[in-house]
Amino acid sequence: LIYTNAVFFGKIHSSSSYAPGQEFLENNIRVKPDLDALGALGDAGWYCIGAILWAMNQTLPTTVTALPNVARNSAGVILTCSASLYWEKEETVATFYCSFIAHETMDLRVYGSNGTCYLYDFIIPFGEDSASFNFTSGAKFVDLHIGWNVKPQVVEVTSQLPQEGYMIQEFANLVKAIKVSRSKPESKWPHTSRITQLMLDAVNKSIDTGFQPVHM
Repeated sequence: LIYTNAVFFGKIHSSSSYAPGQEFLENNIRVKPDLDALGALGDAGWYCIGAILWAMNQTLPTTVTALPNVARNSAGVILTCSASLYWEKEETVATFYCSFIAHETMDLRVYGSNGTCYLYDFIIPFGEDSASFNFTSGAKFVDLHIGWNVKPQVVEVTSQLPQEGYMIQEFANLVKAIKVSRSKPESKWPHTSRITQLMLDAVNKSIDTGFQPVHM
């Protein structure tokens, strides 16, 4: 992200959607109001909101406003929704879209004052052995607008294990550090979980109140 005098001017968009089929839509716990009442918002939307908060250094927005494209199943569980988030101080707007009835997407796009960054598979990578993102910085149109002075750069990170393997490895290391070295749990993880849930609740409240802004 590009900050100028601690103020970020830009736009962020994230999307998480997939269409698992009729069996999922009828029987999965994610579409049952007594098991996971937030549906696509609580599942796919969690990743979208988490990615946006990561891009904004875990800063809560000023307002959250759901957008009027909500789809629900017969039990009232959300199958599709989106929202707009606004940071007044940073003059930044973020949007996200999540769905159980749209083609697979797992995008994160960050547009800053002096650069852009795109991730196309930020939740489940296209392959288990590597992940990548594109970024462009300092781009300008060349004379007569016949092209760009720079092209997007691709950064690829290779992996020896599936991401689930690294997750278990990291969890084991954290437990070992606490048990053996008497370290304390990292406070950023519960904080991140809490503010992500606050955002989910704000989006849901905005939906329930007729898409009115919710002030954070």
